[in-house]
Amino acid sequence: MKVMVLGATGATGRHVVKELLGRNMEVITPVRSADRLMEALHESADGSRLLILEETVLDMAPSRLESMLADCSAVVSCLGHNLSFKGMYGRPRQLVTDSLRAVCEAALQVRSVRPEGSESPFRVVLMNTTGNRNPFEDGRRGPGEALVTGLVRLLLPPHRDNEAAAAYLSEEIGSGRSSMEWVAVRPDSLIDEEEAGDYAVAASPCRSPIFDAGKTSRTNVARFMAELVTNDIVWEEWKGRMPVVYNSDYLEAAS
Repeated sequence: MKVMVLGATGATGRHVVKELLGRNMEVITPVRSADRLMEALHESADGSRLLILEETVLDMAPSRLESMLADCSAVVSCLGHNLSFKGMYGRPRQLVTDSLRAVCEAALQVRSVRPEGSESPFRVVLMNTTGNRNPFEDGRRGPGEALVTGLVRLLLPPHRDNEAAAAYLSEEIGSGRSSMEWVAVRPDSLIDEEEAGDYAVAASPCRSPIFDAGKTSRTNVARFMAELVTNDIVWEEWKGRMPVVYNSDYLEAAS
């Protein structure tokens, strides 16, 4: 199995690459800086199963992106905006959505020329946020939470980008395609822990993402996303949905 990882130099993306390599997956990572990724991975970088491309998917011609995805069975996107003025308000404003769209369109094109039913559906795993409400499974937000979310949407382009990326999967990819399936993973407030621990997955937030946020370690998010890619049982449970991930102790505190 070969997997493309977007955002591999990020704080969560590097853990995803480690998890996949640890499961004997082959990994392709389009990045701006190969040195930055190798520095983050240290000894975990198995050169025989890791292909690093020093270019982003938005820089690639469609034909090249299609060739990179020809042998891939999945993509995991951990892309996000840098927490700087330029990162939040500069271009590309729709980094996550545009990159996801480019990969999905290329993967669909690759599969369109193959016999129908000849391979398993291409899996798309998107790291999203609990701040993005899932209208199909989440309850209604209270007035205060709705107001704060509206202000965030108005003032912070990265939040709008996250919402647009999830909407692209649910509305444009949808659940009716036989060649592509998706999951949008929504971790609560992310924290750094080098080792994965116990985590819990819920269909919708168990705590208010605005007023009572829990914590989720990046390593646990990476482990769950790797499980989605490699474990058919986990995939069947969550495909077409937007699960929320918590460190177990934060979920218990909300019970």
